[in-house]
Amino acid sequence: MKLTHIAVIAALAVASLGVVACGSSDTETTASTTATTTAMTDETIAAVATGNKDLSTLVAALTAADLVTTLEGTGPYTVFAPTDAAFADIQSTVDTLLEPDNKTDLQQVLTYHVVPGTYTAADLTDGQKLKTVEGQDLTVSITDGVVKVNDATVEATDITASNGVVHVINKVLVPPAS
Repeated sequence: MKLTHIAVIAALAVASLGVVACGSSDTETTASTTATTTAMTDETIAAVATGNKDLSTLVAALTAADLVTTLEGTGPYTVFAPTDAAFADIQSTVDTLLEPDNKTDLQQVLTYHVVPGTYTAADLTDGQKLKTVEGQDLTVSITDGVVKVNDATVEATDITASNGVVHVINKVLVPPAS
């Protein structure tokens, strides 16, 4: 169940935020030290995701989890948004998470893709820890210019919205069992 929720959250994040850029130092960053970027659009993260055909599964998951309003809010947020292909890789889990009885699990997975504050690609560094809205950390790694968040590769960065930034990733992130 948690895997499906994460996939949905990741998809929404992809539609809403830009892709993460790379950095090169080991640091831990929290929302209080987050750099803020100027939004290039009047659209919220939710609107940006809705307008991206590769994030339709994320949008559907966000809708099922009642998280669209949150991503239309003030923010700022950084969303690591999984593509439709990322969700397709775990389709059976996604199907389970989208069932009404699994809404809490879906919310948990999706909020694991969202970090309070705005982190552009330039703000990301190797070894950096980012505390998610779900409550657990994501780990940024950068090797030979390839940026990863946990085990997902960032495919596009710095998609700006009025309330944050979206980075597109190739996998759905699943929070570790707590």
